[in-house]
Amino acid sequence: MTHSVALTSQIHDRLCRHLLQQVDQEDVCFAIWHPSIGKTRTSALVNDILLPEAGDRLLHGNASVTSAFFEKALDKAREHRGGVAFLHSHPTSGWQGMSRDDVGTESAMAAQAKAVTGLPLLGMTAGTDGAWSARLWGKTAPGCYERAWCQSVRVIGKRGLNVTFADHLAPPPEFREELKRTISVWGLEKQQDLARLKIGVVGAGSVGSLVAETLARMGIQEVSLIDFDIVERHNLDRLLHAGRQDFLKKRLKVDVLAKALKKGATAKAFVANAVPFAVTEEEGFRGALDCDVLFSCVDRPWGRYILNLIAYAHLIPVIDGGIAVQLTKNRRLRGADWQAHVAAPTRRCLECVGQYNSAYVELERNGQLDDPTYIQNLPDDHALKKNENVFPFSSNLASLQVLQMLSLVVAPLGISDVGTQNYHFVSGAMDVDFLGECSDCCPFPSFIAKGDGCGVRATGEHPKAEEIRRSKSFRQR
Repeated sequence: MTHSVALTSQIHDRLCRHLLQQVDQEDVCFAIWHPSIGKTRTSALVNDILLPEAGDRLLHGNASVTSAFFEKALDKAREHRGGVAFLHSHPTSGWQGMSRDDVGTESAMAAQAKAVTGLPLLGMTAGTDGAWSARLWGKTAPGCYERAWCQSVRVIGKRGLNVTFADHLAPPPEFREELKRTISVWGLEKQQDLARLKIGVVGAGSVGSLVAETLARMGIQEVSLIDFDIVERHNLDRLLHAGRQDFLKKRLKVDVLAKALKKGATAKAFVANAVPFAVTEEEGFRGALDCDVLFSCVDRPWGRYILNLIAYAHLIPVIDGGIAVQLTKNRRLRGADWQAHVAAPTRRCLECVGQYNSAYVELERNGQLDDPTYIQNLPDDHALKKNENVFPFSSNLASLQVLQMLSLVVAPLGISDVGTQNYHFVSGAMDVDFLGECSDCCPFPSFIAKGDGCGVRATGEHPKAEEIRRSKSFRQR
């Protein structure tokens, strides 16, 4: 297991205002964190700050806390069913190491924090530039606790996605000549940040395959492909890299795409993780939690519901896109529209923006959306019948989604939110909406940074995915 930390920009700002309020004076506080457990990575999601009151800390250039303040933090963590995070500042910038006093303080807290909350102590240090370093103190033997450094600390919110990396665990990549033009556009530092992000593409169909190809070409080092489906004949007019042999041999879309991406990838060390599960299944869901950014390239409501939950409860921004095609009664094109949008704290969720209808989630869970009879009996103008697609539409939507991600991470001119983009093919017009946050009755903001403790059991069995995994071609894989 690797480790990471995530927090919203609102929590980040409050912590920095307290910890960095005095020049050349360290400071301390506590917070509560909740686990987000992926397949290969555990993330600590920081929330619920506990600032010191009079007599809770001693400031003498360095800073220390009283036992009473620590006890208050333990009580609050137990009340909120989370772990204890101990945070302090250092008078230098960037990722911070630890002094002997730092190690002694945190190791002394680790045993009691574990005993009371059942979770490791999280230690975090803020540099003067607002960069974070972090470690989790795990029990390695009776009475023995050792730190495990986190690979990164992610801050997501109004200023986009900002990540501080532990260079000794995730070193800045050395770039090949192929990336010279790419680096010249937004610079080496931003390219290093982009390249080290772990990016997941959920749905390896027409849009997802184009998104993944773009990511591989622009130097991303690790891409996870999450999709259970196989290549079918009707996919061949719009599924990048898929050919007739893939259809005849019933190959998995993620396998075909992962193999092809390695040919065109420009990163020096490129990894394509093929995850042959639906994101609505536990295995696919946990694979998605390993990522720093997710692309939603699915056209079903259950998958979007899961990704919506991940965006808020697990603090992983989701770049979503969808295509709606309208036909006349004579099956002629009347209209085609596609939308690109980022779901993340401080932004409107996928349900509030209209990308899926929660009423259809249960229909899909019950298998009705895989029943041809049920779909055929729906009215011709029903939303579930508007997912016809062609390659030119997919390519334009994929481009918009990647550009949304670049705005989120690169933030040129400080602009990280370019709004919800709606393109209308027939008129050629682009509408841009800045929709603000969710409606007051939306439940998703209440899940922010709750992770696995949000209380929502969203995954379940996927009969079609299980059927494919029982097939001969899957067993041969």
